[in-house]
Amino acid sequence: MQSALDTRGHQGVSPLILQKHSFDGAGRRRFNGVMARPIRVEFAGAVYHVMARGNQGQKLCADDGDRQMWRATLSEACGRTGWRLHAWVLMGNHYHLLLETPEANLVSGMQWLQGTYTQRYNARHRQRGHLFQGRYRAVPVEAEAAPYFQTVSTYIHLNPARAKLIRIGEQKLWQYPWSSYPEFVRRPPPDWLVTERVLGSVGLAPSDRKGYEAYLEGRVLELALKANRRELEAQWQALRRGWYVGGEDFRLGLLARVKAVVAGKRRESHGGAARRAHDLGEAQRLLAAGLRALGLRREELAATPKGRPEKQVLAWWLHARTTAPRRWLAEQLVMGCESRVSQAVRWVEPKRAGELFAMKQKLENYVAD
Repeated sequence: MQSALDTRGHQGVSPLILQKHSFDGAGRRRFNGVMARPIRVEFAGAVYHVMARGNQGQKLCADDGDRQMWRATLSEACGRTGWRLHAWVLMGNHYHLLLETPEANLVSGMQWLQGTYTQRYNARHRQRGHLFQGRYRAVPVEAEAAPYFQTVSTYIHLNPARAKLIRIGEQKLWQYPWSSYPEFVRRPPPDWLVTERVLGSVGLAPSDRKGYEAYLEGRVLELALKANRRELEAQWQALRRGWYVGGEDFRLGLLARVKAVVAGKRRESHGGAARRAHDLGEAQRLLAAGLRALGLRREELAATPKGRPEKQVLAWWLHARTTAPRRWLAEQLVMGCESRVSQAVRWVEPKRAGELFAMKQKLENYVAD
């Protein structure tokens, strides 16, 4: 069964179609009356609406220090994976991302993002256990059609107004700080936030910050009107329940990808500078380059001390630039247990002078070249 949604922009009304039913043999995930875990559809250039909630409804952040830590961790995740983030919002007990993966690395990147934030949160608050509830949702979005991109980004940015975290009519939406929206209209956006595509989806030029503010603040005022709010909530309910956001051709393309996954085919991956892998293949490439930059041969690693400075700097560099597990890094660098990698990262990161800093500069200059 399909449901059509209307998405209003500057140019009138456009249809939005979301598929609501579950996968069948080609995609449905219900077997013997039991709903199984959904298949992750990964491919280079995919765009997703990613959502995750706190475990048992708990808050993801206890204070602004946690919120700043979340934003910093999200920034790191984008740097490690090459993700292009188009919109995000951090709420009380959940978050939303509109995320593009130039390389097919959604799963490894999300594992790093949520796992790392959980570790940092638990360390800061001296506690243990899960922070996030079950699996995150990642709904593929047809990015080439403006209405779909517009609908998801608008939904994400309007979340604080929907949740009454601002006083509609008295406060502007951009006054809620834990969202990408202020960086669209008030603050300079960071390198990892891409604004052009969202602006283009509502018919605006890449630099038209005032136009986007007028558009979104107008949508906020619509929420104050009961009839408009009911209409918007009906649209968003379908958005939250669907397994994809897009048209019929997009749905068929996704089902074809699901069939490939079920058949055991490898995930799609493309090379090129714009779509470099940030998985173990990329880590191997960077390791070889780093060894060259520092004048080392791979066979020397096994014959030198586990705590050799070059190994520590390489561990820091690879940890910062890839999603390779610490255990893998420890094995490749012959450092012994994975805890040595963690120690090396903490030791090397703050260095601003001396031998370790000079080696850091060699590696950074290699990347620049």
